[in-house]
Amino acid sequence: MDIKANYVKASILKNNRVVFNICGNRYRLVVEINYKRQWVFIRFIGTHTDYDKINAEKI
Repeated sequence: MDIKANYVKASILKNNRVVFNICGNRYRLVVEINYKRQWVFIRFIGTHTDYDKINAEKI
């Protein structure tokens, strides 16, 4: 809930993944969050076109 409150356009996915739109949705950032340890792992950074080619819940 805190993520959506601060980043309205972020998308919450399964497997503790969050997708952030960057630069007017030109780029996407996919992170995996370990909420217990408060760690964030970058799983993908790329263009919107590249994002469409991946499975954000599994990378």
